[in-house]
Amino acid sequence: METTELKVEMVSIHEKKLRKCLSKLRGIEKVEVDGNSEKVAVMGYAHRNKILKAVRRAGLKADFWSAQNELLNAYATSSLQNMRFNNFFYF
Repeated sequence: METTELKVEMVSIHEKKLRKCLSKLRGIEKVEVDGNSEKVAVMGYAHRNKILKAVRRAGLKADFWSAQNELLNAYATSSLQNMRFNNFFYF
């Protein structure tokens, strides 16, 4: 069984759409969605290019997860936490 990790730009309403499009593929065993980091882990026997193609056909912007995404996500969350004061954001 192979794990494919994707970075998918989404909001909470897209999670249902994402799970629906991936459930139609053969060989998908499990789908884990992390909304905070926009990371999707798909476990199963489907080819990774077919998984990416299915997500893009659903109208979601997606790409394969890389180590650079981990660094960018860590930087973005730390900078947002520094800007927060009394549950309000200042820009």
